[in-house]
Amino acid sequence: MASVLLVEDDHFVRAALIRHLTDASHSVRSVGTALEALREISQLHFDVVILDLGLPDLDGGKALKMLRGIADVPVIIATARDDEAGIVRLLNDGADDYLTKPFSAEHLTARIAAVLRRSGAGAGGRRAAAPPPRVISVGGISVDPTRRAATLDGRELDLTRREFDLLAYLAERPGRVVSRKDLLAEVWNQPYGADKTVDVHLSWLRRKLGESAASPRYLHTYRGVGVKLEPPR
Repeated sequence: MASVLLVEDDHFVRAALIRHLTDASHSVRSVGTALEALREISQLHFDVVILDLGLPDLDGGKALKMLRGIADVPVIIATARDDEAGIVRLLNDGADDYLTKPFSAEHLTARIAAVLRRSGAGAGGRRAAAPPPRVISVGGISVDPTRRAATLDGRELDLTRREFDLLAYLAERPGRVVSRKDLLAEVWNQPYGADKTVDVHLSWLRRKLGESAASPRYLHTYRGVGVKLEPPR
């Protein structure tokens, strides 16, 4: 069971989703405005937030930025907008996943389960006990999974949640070419999806590592095959 905050102003959609999520054994609180959502998040713990973009008081994209200023809770965007630029912008602003309306309740439940797996939340939002993972080093890159922190030549990298997950996954497999399909399945927990999602995050990660696709140091792309992380030679 997860604690879910549903932010949706359409009463009919809201009632249907509450019913389905409750039937799926989730604990659900719901609000209809961005300001109500921000108040709830500042006062209570949630395992995941379902955020509609078309809110009456504040654009959902702005609400997402404000939310990210007060909490690191996973956020799934629910939107009728399907333009790629807008979706990329939302991911860059801190969204963990998105669903394009109309979507089925079953699809939403599956996306919630995937986001919870990525965030490490188990039943009741508690993290399963596990031995602390080791710090991973690849050349000048150091990745600490326990602190969810990474450094490059001793300088801490300012990474988003997804950028860190991507770097950590590749760092655990140094010198090995990993396909985009595998990255989507393992980092995004999506057995299908657009390669563009991976490419965008790789581009952001390259920038923060101080390199580019044309002049790679650590991240090497093999067209039609995948990407590899290895120390500079």
